[in-house]
Amino acid sequence: MYAISLGDGVELRQLEPWCAEEFLTHLQRGREFINRFVPFGETATDVDSARAVLQRYADMRAADTGFLHGLWLDGKLMGGVLFLNFDAKNGNAEVGCWLEPAATGRGLITRSMRILIDWAVDVRGIHRVEWIAPSGNTPSLNVARRLGMARDGVRRESYTHQGVRHDLEIWSVLAPEWREVRARAER
Repeated sequence: MYAISLGDGVELRQLEPWCAEEFLTHLQRGREFINRFVPFGETATDVDSARAVLQRYADMRAADTGFLHGLWLDGKLMGGVLFLNFDAKNGNAEVGCWLEPAATGRGLITRSMRILIDWAVDVRGIHRVEWIAPSGNTPSLNVARRLGMARDGVRRESYTHQGVRHDLEIWSVLAPEWREVRARAER
């Protein structure tokens, strides 16, 4: 299995079904914070359901339609990044993320997302990478800004979470734009 060092004791690795117990422990530590905007952890409430969530993404990886990666800080799973939708044929992908509170404010999502987008654009030929987040999720939207994405628009009240309708903001970066953003950062 691979591990990509992001520096500062952080590694980006595949998050697979055999990690179910660690994944569940991580979600239990951060469930309330994570679930404010992301229903990601709501269904993983015991080891079997945590394994099922991870298996769903393993199946998506096998089908080349989605990918799940964990972020380990000093050997402890603290969050992750993922391709929620990956359509290589049409050159489109949607990325997402989550963290528990103790891992926020360190740039982990921005650093790891750069690796994912580089791979998607350079290796897989993805042309458009989307970031979709509730308008109230300011930290998530700030990552999209830091990545050089453009705000495409808002789907008003299109997302129901915990009984509340939320606006969803759609941000994106196109492959040529991504290459420009990366070139500027390398100067």
